[in-house]
Amino acid sequence: MLRGCCHRVWTRLCDLRRGLWAPAKNGRRSVVSCIDPSTGLNEEQKEFQRVAFSFAAQEMMPNMAEWDQKELFPVDMMRKAARLGFGGVYVRTDVGGSGLSRLDTSVIFEALATGCTSTTAYMSIHNMCVWIIDAFGNKEQRHRFCPPLCTMEKFASYCLTEPGSGSDAASLLTSAERQGDHYILNGSKAFISGGGEADIYVVMCRTGGPGHKGISCVVVEKGTPGLSFGKKEKKVGWNSQPTRAVIFEDCAVPVANRIGDEGQGFLIALRGLNGGRINVASCSLGAAHASIILTRDHLKVRKQFGEPLANNQYLQFKLADMATKLVASRLMIRSAAVALQEEREDAVALCSMAKLFATDECFEISWLELRMAQENAENIRLHPVTESPGLPHPFVPPVVPPELCPNVLPISDHWLYLPRWISPPFFGIESKSRSTCLCSNLSSPCSSLLCPIPQKSSLDPTPGRN
Repeated sequence: MLRGCCHRVWTRLCDLRRGLWAPAKNGRRSVVSCIDPSTGLNEEQKEFQRVAFSFAAQEMMPNMAEWDQKELFPVDMMRKAARLGFGGVYVRTDVGGSGLSRLDTSVIFEALATGCTSTTAYMSIHNMCVWIIDAFGNKEQRHRFCPPLCTMEKFASYCLTEPGSGSDAASLLTSAERQGDHYILNGSKAFISGGGEADIYVVMCRTGGPGHKGISCVVVEKGTPGLSFGKKEKKVGWNSQPTRAVIFEDCAVPVANRIGDEGQGFLIALRGLNGGRINVASCSLGAAHASIILTRDHLKVRKQFGEPLANNQYLQFKLADMATKLVASRLMIRSAAVALQEEREDAVALCSMAKLFATDECFEISWLELRMAQENAENIRLHPVTESPGLPHPFVPPVVPPELCPNVLPISDHWLYLPRWISPPFFGIESKSRSTCLCSNLSSPCSSLLCPIPQKSSLDPTPGRN
């Protein structure tokens, strides 16, 4: 019985592996059938997806590296995207939005993220801000703020996080004291995407007592006296979207700019984040999808020991693992998107689960792609980190004293663990011989049980790389 079960599992893995290498029907290299992102979509959704994929390939992917290296905020490109309806994807049509569903939105952001994950992530935040104004604002606010945001003539930023309140958003301290027909804001927001560049700031502030019932939502326009910005944050990725602190010092905002009622801000914030989780997860999905295609094509071209790496069974199974994680993530995200659109009771939980699962799994996909194809998985790995407070950075492994694991490289009073296939100059330190790299001697692997680096397979996909 066990032998029969093992045989069935082996057969299914082989079928999946063969599917990954199957060429498209027209003989050209294309999205392979087993990870086809159009599976299960109707014709209209496939058309949205086709347009988004085309835009990503033509307008985003060729410029992605330059935007990141030069830290450019691609305003012109995003305005081109807005002309296709991507500035207000799930905003109502009477104020210039596209009026699409949450599932449509996920499909679009996934496709755009194959061109530039970082920029698409900002566009998803912008869309969330426009939706908040559209969903909770009055008629005058909707028609005043939404049209220029949907065309991306103006850009929006979401201001919730503070230096002392991240996940515990209900403890935020930014105050809004009412004086006549204005609120006087004092406080600061941290790590705001688009900070300093955006024109509209959707701000959660405290108009009442402690706790979530004292929080309200106001729109602060750039140029308002008392509004200023911190220095641009230095990041290892997501450099196409600026990140700054947003500071309020006796910033007078008209009461007419309050979205919803006083005390409704926390509900508005959470409602926005439910969709935001799906959007961020969809961005990770697009990056992971692109990673698999890059890996597959790389393995077909690169030869070692006289044959393409694609012929190696170990790497075939690794690629099958990546495909499995991708498809599972996509199904979970789309299920959550449908639940949110239908306003089901389980929608909030499903959105959170999709965000948790998909960003972690897509990070694993990009990490495997980095190892197998040596491509840049920088932007996607930030998704689970920037969206999950308290998690360590992927390139900062656990600190283990050298006496517990002998294969370490001392760097400025810290002990940094380096896989053999990452060269030390990547970290801004002097190059050293391979013997200084951690646990890299395949013939005599590290014997320490406390060593945090998993032992590598006897197969090295990139022999000779330091």
